[in-house]
Amino acid sequence: MTTHTIALIPGDGIGGDVTDATMQVLTAAAGHYGFVIDATRFDWSCKTYLATGRMMPDDGIETLRGFDAIFLGAVGWPAAVPDAVSLHGLLLPIRKAFDQYANIRPHVLLPGVVGPLKAEGFDILCIRENTEGEYSGAGGRVHQGRDNEVAVETSIFTRKGVERILRFGFEQALTRRKHLTSVTKSNAQKYSMVFWDEVTQELAAEYPDVTVSHMHIDAMAAKMVMAPQDIDVVVASNLFGDILTDLGAAIQGGLGFAASANICPDRSSPSMFEPVHGSAPDIAGRNIANPIAAIWSGAMMLEHLGESAAAAAVLRAVQSATARGIGIRPGSHGTDAITAAILEELA
Repeated sequence: MTTHTIALIPGDGIGGDVTDATMQVLTAAAGHYGFVIDATRFDWSCKTYLATGRMMPDDGIETLRGFDAIFLGAVGWPAAVPDAVSLHGLLLPIRKAFDQYANIRPHVLLPGVVGPLKAEGFDILCIRENTEGEYSGAGGRVHQGRDNEVAVETSIFTRKGVERILRFGFEQALTRRKHLTSVTKSNAQKYSMVFWDEVTQELAAEYPDVTVSHMHIDAMAAKMVMAPQDIDVVVASNLFGDILTDLGAAIQGGLGFAASANICPDRSSPSMFEPVHGSAPDIAGRNIANPIAAIWSGAMMLEHLGESAAAAAVLRAVQSATARGIGIRPGSHGTDAITAAILEELA
């Protein structure tokens, strides 16, 4: 019997609530489909930072390296720890250390969910470059606190980084509707984004079966609102992908349905899976948080681990539960009730 080792990092706020819910569902799926989930919990969080001055131990990355996958609940406690500290102390180091350069976020209206748009039937796969670009962390500040203070933040785009995320996008498009939209702002950013456009064109020649569109970030944001049904695979830089995927979450009904995967495509290191709704400290532990985004992320993790049948079953169970009206509106059902409904559908 196959055993998959999972590093669980519930993190902050509702991270613990949705992680517990997800593990109930994944454990049940493992039982149905004949494999084992061996999960080890790591309580690394803003609470850890307040106690130790670090979001995770010095050997945290090496500790995680031996696992098959990582599941993260949520990170952040802004009232106590600045987001820039928590993000750069846990999430970003994991993404970069394990070369999880492909951030994948599906945007689909689940059955029964009514989004804010009139559009229905859209199925968007956003692929965001995850390790460089605008979030490279290259820069600094001088003359702090004085009237001549200077802050410099430099975006880093390498040919290797741009080419591999675009190639990943092309490969995904081949498995779907064979259309890829590359998002830049090359009319204003004449070096990095023109470079991105050129690499897109070079790779397009290798994928003649994929139709390629180039769109500026502002036009793409408008299209996601006006005609999301016309969009298939979207590939964008770290910053642009970050913005577009929050918009994607909004049109699919809210962050409670926003799943994601941070993938190391060559599998040389573990990949990480997480909902993207944040830690919501104000509702933590109150049986209010919607666990669907986390459970959907868990299904993506099962798919990555090679358990495709179980992954499909979990997603079908989520779809069946929302079709019954479970968890489709904020506050309509509690965390436990949504989890129980999904477990019932899975059984």
